Amino acid sequence: MTTRREFLKVSAIAAAGISTFGFNTAPYLQQSAYETKRPALQNRKFISESVEAKIAEIKKNINDEELGWLFENCFPNTLDTTVSFAVENGKPDTFVITGDINAMWLRDSSAQVWPYVPLTKDDKKLRALIAGVINRQAKCILIDPYANAFNKGKEGSEFDSDHTIMKPELHERKWEIDSLCYPIRLAYGYWKTTGDASCFDAQWAEAMALVVKTFKEQQRINNPGPYSFQRNTSTWTDTLPQNGYGMPTKKIGLIHSMFRPSDDSCIYPFLIPSNLFAAVSLNQLSEIFSTELKNKEFANECSSLAAQLTETIEKYAVTEHLNYGKMYAFEIDGYGNMLFNDDANVPNLLSLPYLGCCKKDDAIYRNTRKFVLSSDNPYFYVGKYGEGLGGMHTEYNYIWPLGIIMRGLTSDDNGEIYNCIKTLKNTHAGSGFMHESFSKDDPAKFTRNWFAWANTLFGELIFKLNAEKREILKQTF
Repeated sequence: MTTRREFLKVSAIAAAGISTFGFNTAPYLQQSAYETKRPALQNRKFISESVEAKIAEIKKNINDEELGWLFENCFPNTLDTTVSFAVENGKPDTFVITGDINAMWLRDSSAQVWPYVPLTKDDKKLRALIAGVINRQAKCILIDPYANAFNKGKEGSEFDSDHTIMKPELHERKWEIDSLCYPIRLAYGYWKTTGDASCFDAQWAEAMALVVKTFKEQQRINNPGPYSFQRNTSTWTDTLPQNGYGMPTKKIGLIHSMFRPSDDSCIYPFLIPSNLFAAVSLNQLSEIFSTELKNKEFANECSSLAAQLTETIEKYAVTEHLNYGKMYAFEIDGYGNMLFNDDANVPNLLSLPYLGCCKKDDAIYRNTRKFVLSSDNPYFYVGKYGEGLGGMHTEYNYIWPLGIIMRGLTSDDNGEIYNCIKTLKNTHAGSGFMHESFSKDDPAKFTRNWFAWANTLFGELIFKLNAEKREILKQTF
């Protein structure tokens, strides 16, 4: 099996048309016409009439032919290539791979289907698919709330030798707060859109109780909790110090996250974007358990923990920066040590309004955003083909489309959004899809040919602009 790290190596060979992942890019680079890059109809994993209708509708409003082609390729990519739908024990069940890695990340799977949620209200087939994701995620959480990625069955993993408690259902067991937040976000958004509470059955309620239990365990107030992790590796971001428990912290009530959404280890274990995301998720859980499941006690437990997290972040993680005023730190340890940077993976500081953690015009967020999109952020790169966020997960000076897309999703400035789209259009290296990352000076050097989250998030940006800022789509990029 191929490790996730191996997929992150720069694909200059692939750019030359040589297949490195069983995927020949040469035809993409040689074609002059904008022929669809979607699988043939009979080879698509799932077909939604409402998604197809929305693609046709939005394409009519896009003036730039290449941009319309990119949208048509990218928006349905998750449905076309990554989902496996079934009915098990009378319930929908949907397994979602990330693309070129045959495993289901709780984070990625939630984000991959999220752009389709607005279309579920009048599409029973699509509604069943997403209900199946919610059901599968509850099942995964009950297998192990500390795992970030799961197999479809009990296939085992190349990571079985990791020094942690591995199970045959697990692909990887890196503890990341957001792995438990994203399934709540998906379930809540689905419920608010459709009014369907059928997913909130006994299994789901049990999984959510385990989520809150895990959050509290990882506050580590009285002991380090049951989770530790180490890997035999030369890559320091793939393992944890201090016998697998991470760097020391002062126990202030925040939740420890051993890894970031990028699957890289935290330097300081209090990852602020993820703790803010957890507060939002807990309030969403509180609403569900209060109104649908009639469990006021658990609802109050969720809202109380959310309030505690928010108050503690305001006290310990909002600080006066030398150049930007009051802003959020990225990571802290509770002793006063803070890390100032941002990473392209979501949740990050840039994404806070997108995830409901604050308003776009929040003063602290505005200051934080200025920092994130500046040369003072060590992972903000500027090159010949654009500018954007990168991170430790790929090489230095490699920009992630996820970061560019998130910049567009969190902006109200038409000029800024235009520049984001222009950069994305000019850096897909002729493939018709988004990549994980690309060289700021040569987009033909990129990582991951098939990264469904980036594709559908790009589709979400165009979907949003069609609804709110259609005038941007009328331009040529």
